[in-house]
Amino acid sequence: MEKLKPYLHKVKYYETDQMAVVHHSNYIRWFEDARCDLLEQIGFGYDKMEEEGIMIPVLSVSCDYKKMTLYGETVTILTKIAKFTGVKLIVTYQVIDSNNGEIKATGETSHCFLDPDHNLISIKNKNNEIYDLLKNLINVDISIK
Repeated sequence: MEKLKPYLHKVKYYETDQMAVVHHSNYIRWFEDARCDLLEQIGFGYDKMEEEGIMIPVLSVSCDYKKMTLYGETVTILTKIAKFTGVKLIVTYQVIDSNNGEIKATGETSHCFLDPDHNLISIKNKNNEIYDLLKNLINVDISIK
């Protein structure tokens, strides 16, 4: 597998409030963008997962806001598979100012795997290739450089 790249995002005007500060809900969207990017980098984006009959709903999400992010700034989002059992997946995120390295926010999402009928499945039983790819990503740090 190639070296994984962090996800970069330039803050758009519509993501901010009247003070040019990013609205808190956008961090959750950025987590999804970064997670989708990570899955695409390993060759199994959501579209390919769904073609395989696998859905990955969000069970929970949390975000700790550390510093304001402002209009025009670019952030780097580091995504890490913190836990993977084959049935459950936990992903962590660090939102970092691309210019000075300050941590803007941290967060976590948890997911399970479902078949098209919304039944809980084990990825190991459903698709060994995806299982191995995710298992090999547990606690792999994606570096900025």
